[in-house]
Amino acid sequence: MANEEAAKKVERELEDPADFTSPEELYKDLVRTIRRYHPSDDISMIEKAYRVADEAHEGQKRKSGEPYIIHPLCVAIILADLEMDKETIAAGLLHDVVEDTAMTLDELTKEFNSEVAFLVDGVTKLTQLSWDKDKVEIQAENLRKMFLAMAKDIRVIIVKLADRLHNMRTGQYWKPEKQKEKARETLEIYAPIADRLGISKIKIELDDLSFRFLKPDVYFDLVEKVNLRKDSREAFVQEIVDEVQAHMKEAGIEATVAGRVKHFFSIYKKMVNQNKTLDQIYDLFAVRILVDSVKDCYAALGVIHEMYKPIPGRFKDYIAMPKPNMYQSLHTTLIGNTGQPFEIQIRTYDMHRTAEYGIAAHWKYKESGSGKIAAGDEEAKLSWLRQILEWQRDTDDSKEFLSMVKGDLDLFSDSVYCFTPTGDVKTLPSGSTPIDFAYSIHSAVGNKMVGARVNGKLVNIDYVIQNGDQIDIITSQNSKGPSRDWLSLVKSTQAKNKINQWFKNELKEDNIVRGRELIDRYCKAKGINYPDINKPEFQEKVMTRYAFKDWDSVLASIGHGGLKEGQVINKMLEERAKKKKKEITDKTVLDTLAESDSKAPTSTKKSKSGIVVKGVHDLSVRFSRCCSPVPGDEIVGFVTRGRGVSIHRTDCINIINLPEDERARLMDAEWQQPESDEGKEKYSTEIQIYANNRIGMFVDISKVFTERQIDITSMNVRTSKQGKATIVMTFDIHGVEELNRLIDKLRQIEGVLDIERTAG
Repeated sequence: MANEEAAKKVERELEDPADFTSPEELYKDLVRTIRRYHPSDDISMIEKAYRVADEAHEGQKRKSGEPYIIHPLCVAIILADLEMDKETIAAGLLHDVVEDTAMTLDELTKEFNSEVAFLVDGVTKLTQLSWDKDKVEIQAENLRKMFLAMAKDIRVIIVKLADRLHNMRTGQYWKPEKQKEKARETLEIYAPIADRLGISKIKIELDDLSFRFLKPDVYFDLVEKVNLRKDSREAFVQEIVDEVQAHMKEAGIEATVAGRVKHFFSIYKKMVNQNKTLDQIYDLFAVRILVDSVKDCYAALGVIHEMYKPIPGRFKDYIAMPKPNMYQSLHTTLIGNTGQPFEIQIRTYDMHRTAEYGIAAHWKYKESGSGKIAAGDEEAKLSWLRQILEWQRDTDDSKEFLSMVKGDLDLFSDSVYCFTPTGDVKTLPSGSTPIDFAYSIHSAVGNKMVGARVNGKLVNIDYVIQNGDQIDIITSQNSKGPSRDWLSLVKSTQAKNKINQWFKNELKEDNIVRGRELIDRYCKAKGINYPDINKPEFQEKVMTRYAFKDWDSVLASIGHGGLKEGQVINKMLEERAKKKKKEITDKTVLDTLAESDSKAPTSTKKSKSGIVVKGVHDLSVRFSRCCSPVPGDEIVGFVTRGRGVSIHRTDCINIINLPEDERARLMDAEWQQPESDEGKEKYSTEIQIYANNRIGMFVDISKVFTERQIDITSMNVRTSKQGKATIVMTFDIHGVEELNRLIDKLRQIEGVLDIERTAG
């Protein structure tokens, strides 16, 4: 019951009253917020943007039933709270007009300017993506577009973060599966980006909202436990605040002192990373001291350590060594007079502003934005973005790119701080080795590395770097380059990517030879005559499919493991089958025509099952069980002795691996378009679902079929010792479009890893 009450309370908190305020009232709030920090009284651009957006979205509603314009207004208010310039706020008001209304980018440019239009375009999702791409590829392509726009103008991501924040605030109107999907993406991509940009104001809220949707039981349990001793905790924190304030005054230090409880996701993360219970978390409470100067920060620290006993090893100086997002503060964990641990953070007012607003602080009072970031500290905040842009150039594989981005932004990875021989600070993922350090300096240093010294002593290359280590990399021009074993030692995505790039580029000739060997071996094992398919026309199709410029690059990719030889050979076989099909059709038509006149029109045969077989007469048609084709699949007929024509998918393994002497029996076939939707036939098909086994998995899967009124004709389940389940399901369906929608829905079930159609 306590959990239910906590859930209802949080639900009420999430339903921000501003979401249900009239658009005009929200617009007045926006103007008031802008005028609090902006020196200019000219808000004509904001006024115009609001009117244009309101008109464009007229008649559109959100899932909550409120007018759509509420969303852009709330996004603009979030941007105004960050004290952004007028161009960014206008883009916030207009950010959905190109994607969701009839307004075009050209019209937007004419109405406003190219700067506002660029910001809107940067956050607009790609709409011309091929429908045969899966969700991961679509997500990756949209992120590629966004990162490229960010490189030109960082305000693109600030608008996107505000957009995502308001969507997450109103996520209670999404279906549960969408809540989880959006929360996971937010936690893996957007919250870490906000952290990298130092915008804790947004990052903290995104964390907690994602946590609530992803793990509601854990979240509400934590809320309940934290709230249990709320009164006593607040009294304890207030007592600390009063004591600290009195001692600061006595020491002559002008300071503002305030206390708070850490946000829920931060507490949960510590519990997971440190494998501790809530009672074992030291810094559940934090007291913040704001002072005027850096000198006062260290003076205040001295006073604090005199007042309370510090816990050894729990002091961090982020002023001398700022975090990569330029966050600065002194952190110390102490024992109170009652024995209760608590954390104190000491920083200047300027440092506090940077911690709250991050890179967004750059635009305060700016009359006209250029989006260009000044050299120095602001530039340092974007070094990770430059790295992501390098990955964009280095990889054509969208899934690989997305994996690298998620790995680099990994929210659960802690950092370690170390020094170069000249005293420069390097920040690496916890558990990093000297190899990671070498590649963080330059790829040439990593590629020529032969050893390392840590604090003046030689160490093994698998040495785990500790905070404060000074590292000197030993290089040699005689080095043969990195070893493949290094890939299992390094922790940073940057190092892994650069090592892989070295193997791709430096060993291209070796990889080409290895690629040829792998293809030859595969063809011999499958009984395929490689010279029959190794033709320029088939190679061209492979190069187009996998975005390679020449055949040697395809072979090199097979050699280093980027492509599987089976993928390439099956594509070439498929293309040859298509070509053969055309040739065979001509021959079959001539051989099987009833009349002797070759100019007579070719007849067709329609079966009851809705298949048209071209060029033949009076043959029965049946569907093969090996690949279970359904309408929408590309199909081919195969003449069987005494049994008519069996219909297969063109990607059926049995068709692809058909012996050469049997291929003359292939027939051209296609689906007959139904005259109406009435009496539409259903076709049997089979899929394999790979998933992490859990209680309730089969109930969730069955529910998807029941909701769509799809009959399951058979189901077979196998589970491995590792807890992986393989579920083979046979069912009746109208066609490939319905099947794809079903598979998309099944992929959203928690624990589902992959889904494949049976292909023979």
